[in-house]
Amino acid sequence: MKKSYKVAAILLIVQGGVMEFAVFVGVIPLLALGVQQDQISEHFSFIVPYLQDNLYLMMVMSGVFGAVRLFGAIGVLRNRMWGLALSIINCVVTMALMIFLLPAGILDGIFSCTALILLLTGFFGAQTIVSDPETDAAAHAPATLATHGSPGENQ
Repeated sequence: MKKSYKVAAILLIVQGGVMEFAVFVGVIPLLALGVQQDQISEHFSFIVPYLQDNLYLMMVMSGVFGAVRLFGAIGVLRNRMWGLALSIINCVVTMALMIFLLPAGILDGIFSCTALILLLTGFFGAQTIVSDPETDAAAHAPATLATHGSPGENQ
């Protein structure tokens, strides 16, 4: 397995486990202790008021994103194509949503964009977008020996 896949999977595990799934686990004691959402939202701010007003729901959704991100990262580590596809989808969705989660979305964006670059460069490598016919023909042509006559023949 390429090193870029392993590094990307580790980034996704840290992001999914620590940054997202841990938030979901944290909502359980808050609800059990009867802590009101208003008390929690005083300490966190998001650019979109709707997200600020529904912080507990966001924490639950964070668990869903975290679990799916962990699942995809494990798939990458096990060399499964579905893990690669799921992880790429997760990274792209995070890039689209991170603007709504400012300022916390900045770190999500750094992790997701880095992982996406590593996954794509690991998959596509040095492939070119458009192939050069001359280079391709030379690379795939059978090797031939040029003959200039038989040894001993007058040329």
